Amino acid sequence: MNQLATRSAQKKTVSERRGVPLVTPRQLAHIVSVAGSQAVALIARGEIQGDSSGKFRVEIGQLVKIATPHSGVIGIVSAVNLPIPNAVDSSEEFGLIELTLTGEIVTDKVDGRLCFRRGVAMLPTIGDPVMAADRHDLTRVYVQPNSDTIEVGTLYQDELVPARLLVDDLLAKHFIVVGTTGCGKSSAVTCILRRVLTDYQHAHVVVLDVHNEYKSVFGEQAEAIDTSNLNLPYWLLNFQELVLALTSTDAHHDAECEILADAIVAAKRQFSEARSIRSDTTAENITVDTPTPFSFVDVVAWIDEQVGRLERTHVATPYRRLKNRIDALTTDRRYRFMFSGLTIDDNMAEVLGRLFRIPSNGRPITVIDLAAVPGEILDVVISVISRLAFDLAVWSDGRYPMLLICEEAHRYAPADANEKFLPTRQALARIAKEGRKYGVSLGLVTQRPSDIDPTILSQCSTAIAMRLSTERDQHVVRFNADDSALNILDLLPLLADREAIVLGQGVLMPMRIRFNDLESTTVPDSKHHVFSTSWKNENGDFDSLSEIIAHWRAKGVTKG
Repeated sequence: MNQLATRSAQKKTVSERRGVPLVTPRQLAHIVSVAGSQAVALIARGEIQGDSSGKFRVEIGQLVKIATPHSGVIGIVSAVNLPIPNAVDSSEEFGLIELTLTGEIVTDKVDGRLCFRRGVAMLPTIGDPVMAADRHDLTRVYVQPNSDTIEVGTLYQDELVPARLLVDDLLAKHFIVVGTTGCGKSSAVTCILRRVLTDYQHAHVVVLDVHNEYKSVFGEQAEAIDTSNLNLPYWLLNFQELVLALTSTDAHHDAECEILADAIVAAKRQFSEARSIRSDTTAENITVDTPTPFSFVDVVAWIDEQVGRLERTHVATPYRRLKNRIDALTTDRRYRFMFSGLTIDDNMAEVLGRLFRIPSNGRPITVIDLAAVPGEILDVVISVISRLAFDLAVWSDGRYPMLLICEEAHRYAPADANEKFLPTRQALARIAKEGRKYGVSLGLVTQRPSDIDPTILSQCSTAIAMRLSTERDQHVVRFNADDSALNILDLLPLLADREAIVLGQGVLMPMRIRFNDLESTTVPDSKHHVFSTSWKNENGDFDSLSEIIAHWRAKGVTKG
């Protein structure tokens, strides 16, 4: 047996083992109507009916090829219908396939090979045959040989054709992963990131993990950070973030902001002047937002000095409230990662290097477990990290392209104009609108896309849409989709776990895929508790409850 025959036999064996029949393309229908990018085909009688093997089934979202004299025009099936059902004689029935034309397979003028290109130079006409796109057609459409891609799964239409994402378009132009709870969003994100890290070992990826799902999925490739080893000193906060953390929202808010601004500038100048004397240099110009270290001890000392000059007691109220808030934060163990330490070091390079993996040192991804961060400060933490990522990208002129993965993005970038979330929403919106220029990108993950700030959502050029049940969330995905994907998005409520419809800049064509299976050690810990198992037996006693309470009090924080 020659080599060609051997390869053909091997391929057939693999296909049969996986339940995918190898068939020669066969006419399904012929064109009866063309209007712009839309076409209608009449199903050839007897070609599909009675075919129990399922070889020639026509489904929404499936790719077909229309043979024309100059190319093979590719269309996506948008609808299938039987306009005049006949209850007496089914042989008299005819079916219609509605198609959205998207591109064509042509001969490359340089190397003479068949290739796919978007757009249709010559439209099909009445009578042109319509065939199911075979494996070679699908490969030409979805697998681009001259582009940097990552394989994340397989096509729904043919599981022997890999599903690949365009790396630069996916990452540089932001993407979003949406789906209901339990459909496999975290596993999909893991699948994408693990493939990225395999191919690009000097990446800079940060995962904001609000549910502690990704702690172990990346193994030695990840720098694991939680509240026990996070170092995010308060002097890295800008004034807006400090205001959110330190001031009240009542009638004294404006006075507290004014006092805080003056106190911080005075404390920064004091630290900078002391450093200049030690290093025999000149202190730089200081503003309230200059990322220069300062000490809360100096802030409190400045407040005390100002209070001593006041004549009336009630005027001192905003001063005292600021001082009390600073004392509360610096003595509370829950905030040690940000507000602790009497000794202030200018360790900005070390902090940024660890967060954004510069250098990566074999760990190109940072997983930041935010599950134990107190809710009242979570917005500040995410805001600081997001803003620092953008500022670093700007000041380095894009030297360190980085990806910021935002799990549960609707929690801290919501659509409603709640002031509590303003700094974080602004930081993420700035990345969404300007990040592409400086090499910083967003990957949003959410179960409620309709609750995300529309400004941020509209900048996501690639959508990985998994199962969505609510019409409101489906509408948001449709609103940001191109016309060729609108009908296939009707399948969103029907997708199985780990299935997705991918559309946008990260793929050449909208496609329905199934993500690759993950090894048991790399599956995110989604913490789905099994009630039916737990409730069958006694699962606790008073002593164990007392231990839980003791641990709770020792940590001094309510999780989540």
